[in-house]
Amino acid sequence: MENKVKVMIFGQEYVIAGEEAREHILRVADYVDSKMNEIAKSVKTSQLSLIAVLSAVNIADGYFSILDTITELQKTNAQLEKDVEHYVQLWEDAKKSFLQYKEDAQAVTRRKETLKNTLDEREQELADLKTTLEEANIRAKKEVEEEIGKLNNKIKETESSFFDLQMENVQLKSELERYKKVKLMG
Repeated sequence: MENKVKVMIFGQEYVIAGEEAREHILRVADYVDSKMNEIAKSVKTSQLSLIAVLSAVNIADGYFSILDTITELQKTNAQLEKDVEHYVQLWEDAKKSFLQYKEDAQAVTRRKETLKNTLDEREQELADLKTTLEEANIRAKKEVEEEIGKLNNKIKETESSFFDLQMENVQLKSELERYKKVKLMG
């Protein structure tokens, strides 16, 4: 829909038609009017064509400066989007690394628990073996002491038997001597 708006630019009335909203057309006309008045004051001339050309050049300069700024902003925006993609990728990689680390840590924790349980079992087995060894040592000492006691008794019996045999031997020798004497005498 085309809008027709009456505007005042540099003291003259114009009708401007355009697709833009009425407020936009008024704003543009006010801007052109202010630029023309600004240039008219600085050049000290009343030639409308010169003022119009200088205003147009001034507005075009502002327009191209804005276009350059927009181009720079677009480049900056494109770089920022690349940076965002890069950082998003880094973030995704970090999340994956963290999840892998978390899984690895859980696996290590489970392995640690398994090894601790195994160690506890081995320590219990070792304690049981020590107890069994101590009991076996006590039994072995008792058995050795009993065996030593039996052997000491046998030694005493053997010594006693030996002593008895020696006594009997002495008696037999004495009888043999008496017998020899009796036989020699008789």
